[in-house]
Amino acid sequence: MLNQLSGILIFVSFFLSIYSYFINNDFLIYAGLSVWIAFLLLFLSLKNIKMLTTLLVLSMIAFYISYLNDFTIDFKKAFTVNQYLLTLLIGVGFLRLIASPKKDKSQILPKGKESFLKTYLGVHLFGSVINLSSLILVADKLYKKGPLSNAQIILLTRAFASDAYWSPFFVAFAAAITYAPLLSTSIILVNGLFLALIAFLFTYAEVIKNKDLRIDEFQGYPVSFQSLLLPFSLAFLVLVTNHYFPNIKVIILIALFSILLTLFVLPIKKGLKKSINILQNHIFEELPKMKLEMSLFLVAGMFGISISSILLGLDLSLPFEKFDWFIASILLAIFIFLAFIGIHPIITIAIIGDFLSGVNNTLLAVTFLMAWSTTVSTSPFSGLNLTIIARYNIDGKRIFKLNIVYVLKMYIVSVFCLFILSKYLKL
Repeated sequence: MLNQLSGILIFVSFFLSIYSYFINNDFLIYAGLSVWIAFLLLFLSLKNIKMLTTLLVLSMIAFYISYLNDFTIDFKKAFTVNQYLLTLLIGVGFLRLIASPKKDKSQILPKGKESFLKTYLGVHLFGSVINLSSLILVADKLYKKGPLSNAQIILLTRAFASDAYWSPFFVAFAAAITYAPLLSTSIILVNGLFLALIAFLFTYAEVIKNKDLRIDEFQGYPVSFQSLLLPFSLAFLVLVTNHYFPNIKVIILIALFSILLTLFVLPIKKGLKKSINILQNHIFEELPKMKLEMSLFLVAGMFGISISSILLGLDLSLPFEKFDWFIASILLAIFIFLAFIGIHPIITIAIIGDFLSGVNNTLLAVTFLMAWSTTVSTSPFSGLNLTIIARYNIDGKRIFKLNIVYVLKMYIVSVFCLFILSKYLKL
């Protein structure tokens, strides 16, 4: 019963967010309160309750300190700072209802280098739009044939994580826009696509060179044009609309078109009556399963606002004269270290986002995306790896060992990109 009620509240929150954006911004607080109530209903069933409780208590303490010192507290922002990010997450979640490819008639999976290339491309492009759902679709198919091999784990984690470097449809991009709204989208895309390409080249070179990974025996996923039609359709709709209405947030367009595409395609694929049942099941059963990501974004957002209230109230100056590639590189290293000890990038971004709002937003956003992508592939505490560990019975240490050298390589490349970008932006 609580699950169904929380699912309805999450769904209501989604529509109130869209309504508040286009019609009446005053409704955003109601969207925020709806999802917070859902969070409270699901709170006791959460696995990371200790960390969340700690962050909530620290938030209350920080707000109390601000109150005692007459610092400005934006309570509306505390409850809604990540609301549009959550709206994106909810909207994209509906795409899984129409993303499942037809059953493969052949039970023999393709093998070898070509299979690796096609599978990597499929996971990367599919994941760039429907996020974690894409990885689960592919990994489930592979897991049915047996335990995941090292090569398959490398592909799944890196192909998916590298989406965060560039994809406007990815949750990481939504977080970057939330805390660095003045970013240059074109620069983000060029830099991110370059990093994604380098990530692929590093990965492909490694699986070719390392004989223990046995690339010739690699079993992949048969990616077809049909399976990539959805991401391309969504991208087309978003890009065209953004061209004619550039002032509309990209994350809002993605969320809106995700639900509209689902409502249009699902009845065609399943029929009207069955579609209604599928949508009901998604709202009542699947939306509450977002509780881990939802709770993290809600609590991290509140914690970030509570800390920034103190920092802004104290009128502290930045600990550096200018935010350039060198400072960004140090910040990136801190992000990676914190992620490896269990602090999700969204928490770190939420804490420093407001405090660093005055620096160059493009360089800051690039740093955020680099941190998210680099840590998500390797940290045993990331949502990606927690899913793989729990769903496919994989040891977290195994994933860490397979990807740690890759992370170090990508950090060096990231620093180089930050240097070039800093010079380009004349910082």
